[in-house]
Amino acid sequence: MNRVEDVSGTSLVPFVCAAVEADSEVRTDGWNGYNELSKKGYSHHRINISQSGDPAHVSMPGVHTVASLLKRWLLGTHQGSVTAEHLDAYLDEFAFRFNRRHSRQRGLLFLRLLQHAVVTPPTRYRPSRSSEQMQNHSR
Repeated sequence: MNRVEDVSGTSLVPFVCAAVEADSEVRTDGWNGYNELSKKGYSHHRINISQSGDPAHVSMPGVHTVASLLKRWLLGTHQGSVTAEHLDAYLDEFAFRFNRRHSRQRGLLFLRLLQHAVVTPPTRYRPSRSSEQMQNHSR
């Protein structure tokens, strides 16, 4: 999952190209922002939800499942304190949890998390102070 600047083709098509393997079949709603996908080598199938006679959650169940779970998770778990500054991290965490929600080997998830924690250098939200600043501060 990634956020896009807006719902124009200028934003949507590059996102799809980065997220979906070339020559794949892509199903979208009837939004015109997806019009250029067939020119990029995708088999593009539009589903006009208003003309299909089916509700959106029937026509495109996967999209609506992800969207509703994400909304519930952000509002419920984070209690409205989600900021734009950290939105990408929230989306990464949601995708991680969503993709592993039916895992049969949950114990391995913790093992893999520990393995990655050991080999990944620490990341800071704020830049660290230089050693000179720290020495002056301790005096």
